[in-house]
Amino acid sequence: MPKRDANAVWRGTLREGDGTIALGSGAFVGAYSFTTRFEGAQGTNPEELIAAAHAGCFSMALSMLLEKAGGAPKEIRTKANVTLDKVGDGFKITQIELRTEAEVPGMDEAEFQKQANLAKNNCPISQLLTGAPIRLEAVLKS
Repeated sequence: MPKRDANAVWRGTLREGDGTIALGSGAFVGAYSFTTRFEGAQGTNPEELIAAAHAGCFSMALSMLLEKAGGAPKEIRTKANVTLDKVGDGFKITQIELRTEAEVPGMDEAEFQKQANLAKNNCPISQLLTGAPIRLEAVLKS
């Protein structure tokens, strides 16, 4: 299996500094800073990149599981929300919420929920992020 990489460059102090995050593939380069991470300023942050990775990984895992269960998904849309909270003297990711909607012709609700929960628990990014609770809301569209 291939190894994937990304790079980050930070210049300056925590509050006044800034940096860039770049995917090794070149598909994304983004600016980040204290204000993009903690104050909602324009730019990216590590938690947003974790959310993107988790949403993508979960969607692919769910597609595989749905197909194995006899349903060929037409579309899966997943949004991941990563919560960063102040804990003690530092910060911690305290929760991840996944919300997925899938169109799977012929799939019943119980089977869909079963496969969605399997994907939540077993996609590689979910397995990596076991330190934070991961909540799932799964909607089967008709």
